[in-house]
Amino acid sequence: MADLTCTIAGIRSPNPFWLASAPPTDKAYNVLRAFRAGWGGVVWKTLGEDPPVVNVSSRYGAHHDTERRLYGINNIELISDRPLEVNLREIAEVKKAFPDRAMVVSLMARIEEEAWAGLARRIEATGCDGLELNLGCPHGMCERGMGSAIGQVPEMVEQVTRWVKAATRLPVIVKLTPNITNILWSAEAAKRGGADAVSLINTVNSIVAVDLDAMAPTPVVDGKGSHGGYCGPAVKPIALNMVAEIARNPATAGLPISGIGGVTTWRDAAEFLALGASGVQVCTAAMTYGFKIVEDLAGGLSNWMDDKGYRSLDQLTGRAVRNVVNWNDLNMNFSAKAVIDPALCIDCGRCHVVCEDTSHQAIRIDPGEGRRLFTVIDAECVGCNLCSHVCPVPDCITMRPEDTGLPYVTWPQDPRNPLRTA
Repeated sequence: MADLTCTIAGIRSPNPFWLASAPPTDKAYNVLRAFRAGWGGVVWKTLGEDPPVVNVSSRYGAHHDTERRLYGINNIELISDRPLEVNLREIAEVKKAFPDRAMVVSLMARIEEEAWAGLARRIEATGCDGLELNLGCPHGMCERGMGSAIGQVPEMVEQVTRWVKAATRLPVIVKLTPNITNILWSAEAAKRGGADAVSLINTVNSIVAVDLDAMAPTPVVDGKGSHGGYCGPAVKPIALNMVAEIARNPATAGLPISGIGGVTTWRDAAEFLALGASGVQVCTAAMTYGFKIVEDLAGGLSNWMDDKGYRSLDQLTGRAVRNVVNWNDLNMNFSAKAVIDPALCIDCGRCHVVCEDTSHQAIRIDPGEGRRLFTVIDAECVGCNLCSHVCPVPDCITMRPEDTGLPYVTWPQDPRNPLRTA
C-alpha cells in the first residue's frame, strides 16, 4: 500500500490528515478521541495569555444548499477560553500518550516581542512538536490588534515570525489569512522571517446569513450579530488557488505548505497535495461527520495512490504545480466541443435551457421515440463546459478535444492580440 507518512517542516506524522486549530482540538478529551480514531496530528486550539477571552452564545452560522447539505460554517468563536495552565498540562499529557502523532500548538499574542516569545517558550516546555502562529483570525481578536490585524501587514508577519523563531527551537508554521489582496505578500514575509512552513487558509471574513425575523446577522447574540470566519467546502476553491500561488512563486518555492480549507474527501486532499501542500488540516468535515471520517480520508487516498502508482506522498506533492500558468500562457488554439451521450440522457432539458438562455444556443432539440433528443451544434459550441456542469447525470455530457492542427499559441503571441509586438 502507499506510504502515507507525512513530514512538514521536520514534523512527522503517520498520515497527512491533521485536525486544524478549532473547537475539535480544544481539550485533551477531544484530541485523544481523534488520535484513537486515526488522525495523524492536530493543531491545538489557539492559546493566548492576554487579554482574557470570553466567548458568546450562539457561535455558529451555517450556509446550506436547498437539500440541507452544509456548504460552510461561519463562526464567531474566539481563541481558547480555557486556562492556559490547563491547556499546557493537557498538551503534555496527550503528547506523552501518543508520541508518534504530530502535536502542533497554535498561539496568538499582542504585537509585543515578549508576549510572543514568552508564550512560545511556555508551549515548547510541553514537549510538543511545533508551533503555528495564528495571524489570520478575522473576528474578535483582530479588533484587539491580533489575528488578521497582524496577518494583513507583511512587515508585522515578518517581525512576529522573527520573534518566535528567536525564542524557540521548535519548527514554526505561520498561518496566513486569505483576507488580503495578495497572499504572496504575507507568504514571502513569513519566509523572510524564518518560517519553517506556512499553513493556509485561515477563515474568510463573512456574514453567512441574515435572520429575517430578528433582522440580524446569524448567529444571533441577543438580537445582534457580527462578521465571522467562514470555512468548509465553499472556501476550498479560494484555498486551492492560494496554495498554488505560493507553490509556484519563485520567492516561496520550497516553503512547506500545510493546506487548509474545505477538505471533506480524499479527493480534496489529493488536490491540495497535487498543488504543493505536504499535508492537510481538517475542521468543518470533522465537525459535520465526526472524527471517524479520517478512515475514509486515509483509506480513499491510499487506494487512489495505489491505483495511480504513487508509493509515497513525496511523489504526489506538487505534481500539478507545473501546469498552473497565468491566463496569458494558455493555448489560444485549443478547442473542445460538448458531446451528449443519448444512452445516458434522462431528457431533463437543463443543458438546452442554460445554453439557449445564457450561452451560445449550441444545443438542438430533435424529436425521438417517446422522448426528446439533444444534439450539440459544433459550429456554435465554444467549449464553455456549462452544459456538462449543470447536467445531473455523471459523464452524460463530456468535452471532446478537437485536433485543429494549429500550434500552441499564447495570448502574447496570438495575431488577434492588438498589443502583440512582432
